[in-house]
Amino acid sequence: MDKELLIEKYNVPVPRYTSYPTVPFWGDDKPDENEWLKVVKRTFDESNSTKGISIYVHLPYCERLCTYCACTKVITRDHGVEDQYIDALLQEWKIYLNTFGEKPILRELHLGGGTPTFFSPENLKKLINGIKENAILHDKYEFSFEGHPNNTTRAHLQALYDVGFRRVSYGVQDFDPEVQRVINRKQSFEIVKEVTEAAREIGYQSVNFDLIYGLPKQKISSVRDTFEKVSELKPDRIAYYSYAHVPWKTKGQRMFTDADIPDSAGKRALYDLGKEKLAELNYSDIGMDHFSLPHDELFTAREEKRLHRNFMGYNTSHTELLIGLGASSISDAKYAYAQNPKEIGLYQAACEKGELDLVKGYFLNHEDLTVKKAILDITCRRELFFTEELKTYLPVGILDELEIMKKEGIIELSKDKLIVTDLGMIFLRNIAKPFDNKLRYSQKGGDKMFSKAI
Repeated sequence: MDKELLIEKYNVPVPRYTSYPTVPFWGDDKPDENEWLKVVKRTFDESNSTKGISIYVHLPYCERLCTYCACTKVITRDHGVEDQYIDALLQEWKIYLNTFGEKPILRELHLGGGTPTFFSPENLKKLINGIKENAILHDKYEFSFEGHPNNTTRAHLQALYDVGFRRVSYGVQDFDPEVQRVINRKQSFEIVKEVTEAAREIGYQSVNFDLIYGLPKQKISSVRDTFEKVSELKPDRIAYYSYAHVPWKTKGQRMFTDADIPDSAGKRALYDLGKEKLAELNYSDIGMDHFSLPHDELFTAREEKRLHRNFMGYNTSHTELLIGLGASSISDAKYAYAQNPKEIGLYQAACEKGELDLVKGYFLNHEDLTVKKAILDITCRRELFFTEELKTYLPVGILDELEIMKKEGIIELSKDKLIVTDLGMIFLRNIAKPFDNKLRYSQKGGDKMFSKAI
């Protein structure tokens, strides 16, 4: 089938599979803190000495509202909030340290937002040192953070470098002034160039740019111009995301209309142009919107089939315990998931009492674990072996669905194995979907649950 027809067929709402089961299928019951911590302890005991642990820290504050953003954030110019929030983070970390019973081996740490560089360099150092003082650094530890080009100063970069950070991700989105005006994210090429060069001068080993296609007022000319500017700076990684228009979830997106947003054909043209430019610039498709140059560790991990995917996206260190610190953060303890409250006040109040206020979670059974591994194999390693264990949980009719994908050229299929083709890399989410028993057998679904695949 023609590639354009395939895109039209598969451009439907599909989960991003940062977890399995995906969050909408976790149920509404609040998980019990003691039961959750028992699972955390079990996962820690099984994996800390060999793989270490990962930490994601959510820093939700922003000085300005970016109207396209659907993340959990708090808009304020009051930097007096920093100290109390950092104290809460370290108190939450203490709860997990007490659960571990011994020092964890810290393999990976990521600061996300919000805007992590809303916090002062001194407070960021205080936070990281507070985490590190009760941990052992893995020989190959990796610390990374998200930086807003407009407020990431050289002092931020130096302070975080001094405590171990070697990778930074800048939210660029698009360089077109009209697009930036509508999404309320004005940042010049000169500013992005300055912070990119500063990071490299200080010693950062990997710089990532987030770019988005499908934004309001975005045109072919703006995407072409953005990639011309990006080619000058040549970031080591690029995330080329589809804009998810979910105005029923976030008020900021109600500040522009559907008429401002490219239609399906227009958005597909933006996507095709971006993919063309990425190939011209020698970026390899890692999977699900992620691209990297051949020298980057993400590319090496893909080639060596050791990519992993969790709530931090694609990463090179396959830890089995991810601790999410901060309001709205999600933790993944292999056998269970748990999420903190999104409201800052509720989160801080619980931490001050030395408690976790878990608002959502899920405990995986054997079937869930088997399907979770299958989906990770597809999305991270581009291959899946049909083990006897997996066959037990395959739904009726799935082989017919996979045979159609085989005829379309997006997978290779044999009795014992599935392989994602180069063409199929566009459709990773669609290829994983047939294995999603929760989605298949649930009454839930609809256009407003998940973003479209492309």
